[in-house]
Amino acid sequence: MKKIAMIFSGQGSQAIGMGKDFYEKSEIARDMFKNASERIGIDFYKLIFEENEKLSQTAYTQPAILLIQMIAYRLFKEAYPEVKAELFLGHSLGEFSALCASGAIDYIDAVELVHKRGLFMQFACDKIEAGMMVIVGLEDELVEKVCKDELTKGKKIWPANYNQDGQLVVAGMKADLVSSEQAFKDAGAKRALLLDMSVASHCELLVSAQEPLAEIMANFIKNNFEAPIISNVTTMPYSSKDEAISLLKLQLIKPVKYKQSILAIADTVDMAIEFGHGTILKGLNKRIAKDLITLNISDMESLSKVIEEIRH
Repeated sequence: MKKIAMIFSGQGSQAIGMGKDFYEKSEIARDMFKNASERIGIDFYKLIFEENEKLSQTAYTQPAILLIQMIAYRLFKEAYPEVKAELFLGHSLGEFSALCASGAIDYIDAVELVHKRGLFMQFACDKIEAGMMVIVGLEDELVEKVCKDELTKGKKIWPANYNQDGQLVVAGMKADLVSSEQAFKDAGAKRALLLDMSVASHCELLVSAQEPLAEIMANFIKNNFEAPIISNVTTMPYSSKDEAISLLKLQLIKPVKYKQSILAIADTVDMAIEFGHGTILKGLNKRIAKDLITLNISDMESLSKVIEEIRH
């Protein structure tokens, strides 16, 4: 049996219409939509399949992405129950999907958990103009140096997402990000592009969200891990409730080390499978560790193709 990493993308992978094929062709998917809608009091059909502004709001983006990923994963497990994960890995929000796929939290509890996580993040940034910016074409060490130099000037700006070589997302106060753009370009960046985000993920501006999130996680997470999860914070595996709470609480204010995590696991697995809408992680993986085969499941056709490829 092949050694497989099950992986899950984060915020930014959402799109109107994601998961529609699952919904139309699977009773399991329709039931999961219904249960999620009842759990947090929002119509997920309208949220995901009809044009609206809520899907871009963090508190709704997060449960919507997780729901589609969990449907994809559930249908995969139903179709091919004998396959076991070697490990689970997520990018930011995706680490909660990884936790769910591992069996450490029920999907319906996870829907509520990440909805509340999104609310806590929004509340933390409500009264401040926070944001995120992608820095392209600059080495990590130089991005870190610019952030450090800007912090000494009283600006609030931190490295947030290590996505791939030459692409690092920073987070902080929007005005400080804008005023630091030239410093990144002077250091050699090809681009410094402000993202359409109203929260500053994975930085110290989210300190106030940590304790409320930890309290809810303590209620929902169980000591029941099918396989270890790779931490965004440490790039190391964990497989206990206490570690999950501690590391996911820390994840709110510490950068996501996705690139480093993929490099850490690339030689320990035969392939990775990305679950849910899009191929963001597949694209990143190709640039981080080109020999790591990454497949994706985003509809019923790709589900069949992945199962066929694993079997052969």
